Amino acid sequence: MRFDPQEISGSRVRLRYGVELHYDVDAPAGFLLNVHAAETARQHVSDETFTLAPPLPFTLDIDPASDNRIVSFAAPPGTVVASYSATVDIAHRIVDPADIVAETPDSLPAATLRFLYPSRFCQADVVQQRVWDTFGQLTRGYGQVLAVRDWVRENVRFALGTSGSSTSVLETMRDGAGVCRDFAHTMITCCRALNYPARVVTGIDYGADPSLGPTDFHAYVEVFVGGVWYLFDPTGISPVTGLIRIATGRDAAEVSFATIFGSVRTAMPRVAISAIDDPAAGVVAPRPTDLAVSTAD
Repeated sequence: MRFDPQEISGSRVRLRYGVELHYDVDAPAGFLLNVHAAETARQHVSDETFTLAPPLPFTLDIDPASDNRIVSFAAPPGTVVASYSATVDIAHRIVDPADIVAETPDSLPAATLRFLYPSRFCQADVVQQRVWDTFGQLTRGYGQVLAVRDWVRENVRFALGTSGSSTSVLETMRDGAGVCRDFAHTMITCCRALNYPARVVTGIDYGADPSLGPTDFHAYVEVFVGGVWYLFDPTGISPVTGLIRIATGRDAAEVSFATIFGSVRTAMPRVAISAIDDPAAGVVAPRPTDLAVSTAD
């Protein structure tokens, strides 16, 4: 089902999700976990809980550069289980792409420029000529960005086990395969090469095909065009209105859900998500849309 801005005026999406992380700690270790839902003007977090078993002291801080919410704690040898759950209300900004007028590169806000430059996994300068040969004939604007998304979706195959934590866009564009982070890095790189600020967002997605496997963390893209950060998911595995924002960064190096210092064995995270559909209360389930969607402000 598609919808238009007037149809969802005053409506919001409400999602509940939970994360459980299991660790076997061989020697005293330190942890930084980035699993808390982000708080923005359009994403509100309620009924939030974070626990450690066994009980351990922890600190929740906000990174002033990204607004990412980071839990830090130290753990002795033994088994540690970190659990987080929250209810998240999202009031999307949804607009007709025809109403979006792209700014010129020289008029971009200074705060967006760090997302315009090449980064560790997104070497936009290396592939710039290839990108301009592919998309340079298109008019600057939302439509050009959408063409990048579609190209990535058509030219990168979703395949588990085809990439790792050190895979950069150069390998993804060479091999034509990867997972969500690789799709995101490819779109981000192409957009930066075309002079659009672009960044990675990690979160949880609602509405993915169950055949893809258990719910997991997901990476998608935001591109700054027409004065707003708009959402794009080049994998196409879920509607963009079903994406919960957790962390934002230049690429995957800045948004890992777990950074661990010490000898620790990890297990696959357990992730669950559900949606509330209560139109009488102004709450609607995530649905696909061809319109432009933002949750950044």
